[in-house]
Amino acid sequence: MAVDQARAARTSAAQYEYRVVTIPRTTSRNDARRMLTDEAEYGRWELARTRLYAGGERRVWLRRKIIRVRSTLVETLG
Repeated sequence: MAVDQARAARTSAAQYEYRVVTIPRTTSRNDARRMLTDEAEYGRWELARTRLYAGGERRVWLRRKIIRVRSTLVETLG
């Protein structure tokens, strides 16, 4: 049970930025897959959610972890 609590604490502390991509119905499945693969490889995005609407439009939510860098410059000067 302690492992589950630690995992929950870690995931709740992680912050993500989201990007919503709308793919028109005229786009083939292979082209959409290729586009999302490029975003994942080069932009470090991961797939968070996908919705397929009645008209054929796809809406995809991508997310990536926000990495906050702490400055060590203040510690070396002081």
